[in-house]
Amino acid sequence: MTYTEKLHARIRQTRSGLCVGLDVRASSADEARDFLREVIAQTAPFAAAFKPNAAYFEALGWQGMRLLEELRGMIPAEIPVILDVKRGDIGETQRYYAKACYDVIGADAVTLNPFMGRDTLEPFLEYSDKGIYLLAVTSNAGAQDIEMQKVGERHVFELVCDMIKGAPQAGLVVGLTNAGEVLQHIPDVPLLIPGLGAQGGDLSALRGTKRSAPVLVNVSRGILYAEPEKTFAEKAESWARLIAGA
Repeated sequence: MTYTEKLHARIRQTRSGLCVGLDVRASSADEARDFLREVIAQTAPFAAAFKPNAAYFEALGWQGMRLLEELRGMIPAEIPVILDVKRGDIGETQRYYAKACYDVIGADAVTLNPFMGRDTLEPFLEYSDKGIYLLAVTSNAGAQDIEMQKVGERHVFELVCDMIKGAPQAGLVVGLTNAGEVLQHIPDVPLLIPGLGAQGGDLSALRGTKRSAPVLVNVSRGILYAEPEKTFAEKAESWARLIAGA
């Protein structure tokens, strides 16, 4: 089963495109491990995917990296894992990044920085059963600095869109805070959409877009740390319903 097939199946099962971001803030890997086990156990029924951000694990040293390797085993096999690493390099370096993400950590998909060119994607595309998401328009204000600038008559993010032609396992990262301005220029490919919740993104930007490719909307802090009086399950269910209604 390819990543896209697995994702479609999971979205059908959960009836929502909720992606639970695992941006765990902990002082030790042991603390993070216990926290993550509880988050995953409670939110798995509502999660179309989980998205660990590598930075939070790297900051815990080698123990954190070991925990990142353990994550795939904590998460039910039918739920896709998207490793948020935003890798982008050339030649053999990128090949080893791909090996680390897919073979060692066991991710089903990864985020990539495309700004060094199409050839940097090739080592990841060789894993035809896996997925990639290229940064197209991110959710931060700095997206205006490069991604949304024009080169001639086209935006930089439109050039990024061209890079995934002929790659069915490839999708795009489009920040919800900027989605209203750009979705009309984005092809019907899998989307990973950050920016909901703490970053102030509005789900109304997704309404009426009539996309057939799978769309994941990431929620991290809104589940892990907001409204501490509620359980992780309660928050995940609430976000899943909100996303399903978008």
